[in-house]
Amino acid sequence: MGLFDFFKKKETAPEAQEALDKGLEKTKEGFFSKITKAVAGKSSIDDDVLDNLEEVLVTSDVGVSTTLKIIERIEQRVAKDKYLSTTELNHLLRDEIQLLLAENNSNDFRQFEYGQHKPYVIMVVGVNGVGKTTTIGKLAHKLKAENLKVVLGAADTFRAAAVEQIKLWGERVGVRVVAQAMGSDPASVAYDTLQSAVANGEDVVIIDTAGRLHNKVGLMNELGKIKNVMQKVIPSAPHEILLVLDGSTGQNAFEQCKQFTEATDVNALAITKLDGTAKGGVVIGISDQFKIPVKYIGVGEGMNDLQLFDKKAFVDSLFN
Repeated sequence: MGLFDFFKKKETAPEAQEALDKGLEKTKEGFFSKITKAVAGKSSIDDDVLDNLEEVLVTSDVGVSTTLKIIERIEQRVAKDKYLSTTELNHLLRDEIQLLLAENNSNDFRQFEYGQHKPYVIMVVGVNGVGKTTTIGKLAHKLKAENLKVVLGAADTFRAAAVEQIKLWGERVGVRVVAQAMGSDPASVAYDTLQSAVANGEDVVIIDTAGRLHNKVGLMNELGKIKNVMQKVIPSAPHEILLVLDGSTGQNAFEQCKQFTEATDVNALAITKLDGTAKGGVVIGISDQFKIPVKYIGVGEGMNDLQLFDKKAFVDSLFN
């Protein structure tokens, strides 16, 4: 059974869809008001409409590269079908975004199967302030709710607040936390966490790391050391390197993704704070440009508002 198969079905429930719809409200409002202006006074999709649509997508933080790809595809559709009315533009956009996300493997989690690894080790990376610790807590809550034994490793030892936050989430969720004093070697914390997880027969280990974006060499060395030390305990660890990005930062999220993917082997993304921004288009652009699966999205502050990313549900919600 896949590690996350057990709550995939649950998240298609009406309450999950409702939370997604609510979380994307600001993005939808901004996106469609811009599209309405883009086609004002036009009956067919012409060069002016496409130029305006290009501006809409770029200003919605879809990103220039991804925007040009979408526009090119729509141009091909228009050329093929000869005449398309502006009323069909939403359907065209919906189709092309859906196809783009499918091509980018944005809903394929086969490489994250539980059962192949016990414990399954997740290393969480990202800068301070993106919702990294909150994401860890909410993920631990999800897994514990399915009767999995979870342990958290407080390897962000550069900020006292980070260690305390992880401890508070551990208490709130009811999972064990391994921590050392502030300023301790992060790799040492990771090593201790994995050793104790193996000894206790725990199912999932989630390791927090320092949220600093210093020079790339320093970042690579730090994350590389943590990985190497973990592999002394579990040679295949970490099984997942989850990069947490704040969706409300728009183009900054692209830059952070670039920095971290160059520094370590990120193989999953969590995009948070989508409920507080009109920049939800960043999900589409990041998925397309980095070819890394968006695994989770944060659509609210509640304990259950971290959702597995479902590309169909996301696009349906965006265009409904």
